Amino acid sequence: MVPCMRQLLLCCCLFLVARVYAQQSPGFNGVDVHLGNLFRLSDAKTRSISAENPTGAKGEGGKAIPGNGPHDAARELGQGWKVRPCVTVKAGTTFTVAEIDGPGSIQHIWFTPTGNWRYSILRFYWDDEKTPSVEAPIGDFFGMGWGQYAPLRSLAVCVNPGSAFNCYWPMPFRKKCRITMENIDARDMTLFYQIDYILTGVPPDAAYFHAQFRRVNPLPYKENVVIVDSIRGKGQYVGTYLAWGVHNNGWWGEGEIKFFMDGDTQFPTVCGTGTEDYFCGSYDFDTHSKNAAGGDESRYTEFNTPYTGLAQVIRGDGHYAVAQRFGLYRWHITDPIRFDKSLSVTIQALGWREGGRYLPLQDDIASMAFWYQTEPHVPFRKFPSKDALEID
Repeated sequence: MVPCMRQLLLCCCLFLVARVYAQQSPGFNGVDVHLGNLFRLSDAKTRSISAENPTGAKGEGGKAIPGNGPHDAARELGQGWKVRPCVTVKAGTTFTVAEIDGPGSIQHIWFTPTGNWRYSILRFYWDDEKTPSVEAPIGDFFGMGWGQYAPLRSLAVCVNPGSAFNCYWPMPFRKKCRITMENIDARDMTLFYQIDYILTGVPPDAAYFHAQFRRVNPLPYKENVVIVDSIRGKGQYVGTYLAWGVHNNGWWGEGEIKFFMDGDTQFPTVCGTGTEDYFCGSYDFDTHSKNAAGGDESRYTEFNTPYTGLAQVIRGDGHYAVAQRFGLYRWHITDPIRFDKSLSVTIQALGWREGGRYLPLQDDIASMAFWYQTEPHVPFRKFPSKDALEID
């Protein structure tokens, strides 16, 4: 098929997906950000927070005066000429990215952080809660858990050239939203950012967005990877990201994902059939082709789709960076995992040993769980230390 025809078919498919999702998704006061009803009018008020308008207030953007920011490139041009496009987050400090009085909903987040992406910790707080509903390294939150850029193209998250992190998860709040960034690195970081949101009424059945990071390295022998185990309340699980570092030779993705909901104990209600199956691939993510010598060649094949992907494959350089590492995402946008009281999610790490038997693996696995639920939520367990976050 010619490239232009592929692009046309992709655009048509995405348009149809957006229309179907728009019909299924309730808007806020008639607001819905999907293509299916962009023509509808609304009383919602558009606002945006950035370094050029840190409060998001109406008519307050671009008012910085040269000489008062981290950059002075506009010193000859004056006020209104890109005076304060970014901020510096000092080592060991926490910067308040946004503080918004509701009701409203975040529609889009854009970051281009410098430095070590595992050492910049995002936290979101809803309605004056004391413990965060979102707590994660910025890289893992945006599907870049290995600190290296790779293109990621999906409906919920996009990572574009130049390491531009974009998030489109809708995040309604009723009273207040507060977003912070903690820099636990020994070096200062530069942060370009934009938080696009609306001020509007929020329906009674709107749940709150949550995201939790975990990492285990190495995974103890014959233990499951716990993606999340402390969700209490009513809601829906909407996404998984895994940064999977392999410690063995051979295939690593035979393990099953399991969703234990609403009182499940030993056995789950939802049980997958394999890691690559859960991420909507098959047969080791391999594609087979002929090499230059005419022989058969197989290799991992990166892919990005609206809902699932193997966005990153790090194959090693044959010197010090020898480990194979993978970044995988699965968004449950059309198939959310709904629960009434509780949810726990685990995944097995399995390869193969001789004789056609499974091999329990002891890999380096970091995970992100994304879900919506009623508040209050169970406080997250203690966040890992800097050493426990390090990519080695």
